[in-house]
Amino acid sequence: MAYQDSGMLSRDQLLYLFGQFSFLTSQPEVKKRIADAVRDKKEAVAVTTAIQEEIFLQMGVDPRFGLASLGKVNMVYENDRELMIQFYGFVAKEEIACEEAELGPEKFAERMKMQQKLQEQQLEMLRHMRKFHLNDQSAILAKIHQQMEAADFELESSLLSIEQIQDIVRRNVSTVYHPR
Repeated sequence: MAYQDSGMLSRDQLLYLFGQFSFLTSQPEVKKRIADAVRDKKEAVAVTTAIQEEIFLQMGVDPRFGLASLGKVNMVYENDRELMIQFYGFVAKEEIACEEAELGPEKFAERMKMQQKLQEQQLEMLRHMRKFHLNDQSAILAKIHQQMEAADFELESSLLSIEQIQDIVRRNVSTVYHPR
């Protein structure tokens, strides 16, 4: 059988890959396969890549070509918003599958709860920020960016307390331009 090894994967091929990968990595036997590899001191991403290669073979696509095509999705399909959302979901699904295998079920569940709590806190912070003028919102976002850079972009550093936000707004008032 001749495998596709040139051109670019079509939109339909990519969507099929993303769907199959998501389905397979949610299956208990595939989760076990990834976790077993981690226990054997292998990289989890090596297993998720092998799973992608298996899907490519099923599709009649040369696996090396398929993987190379994934590296070009951003450029070729940059204007296809729906496909790009699916692509980033696919990338996130791979990261989550690897993380779950590396952490184990209990620590992974704990991590997901912490992440959900952090997202809820971020949402609450954003709701609070929206009450302020755009100049103040920009100052707040600049402070968050500065804080995240200093913390090497750890997720927890993306939060500011209500008191910190109010302090930024108070300080920002004096820097706002007022025409005479």
